[in-house]
Amino acid sequence: MGKQNKTPEQQQYEQLQQKHETKRPVFKNCLKAFFVGGFICTIGQAISYFYIYFFNFTEQTAGNPTVATMIFIAMLLTGFGVYDRIGQFAGAGSAVPITGFGNAVISAAIEHRTEGFVLGVGGNMFKLAGSVILFGVFAAFVVALIKTLLIMWGVI
Repeated sequence: MGKQNKTPEQQQYEQLQQKHETKRPVFKNCLKAFFVGGFICTIGQAISYFYIYFFNFTEQTAGNPTVATMIFIAMLLTGFGVYDRIGQFAGAGSAVPITGFGNAVISAAIEHRTEGFVLGVGGNMFKLAGSVILFGVFAAFVVALIKTLLIMWGVI
């Protein structure tokens, strides 16, 4: 609806709304998200180096235990209520894929724990993250199938 089509009351209300609207510090929020997300990734890289140097993993094989450790840490922090405060401070910076996944899984489980372990926790744990798992597994299957066919045809 353009300004011409609005009634004087609607225009007055719009001006009042703009006057009282809270201005968002977009640049500041972007910086916080960038640095917190970068810090989470730095912790992940440190954990990866820990597995490489102390447990003789290679760079390729250190990824799986690193991912599991990051998910575990995110779940612990969510359980203690720390991850929620990080999310309130950093916004999208806390939604780094691995830790965001752990947070999504455990927060749904915590929310439904009063309904019991089977129907509450078990039935609702993957409500938020289930689609991510489903499409991730499906995409991995399709990519593996394409790679297998290309290998069989001698392209790769």
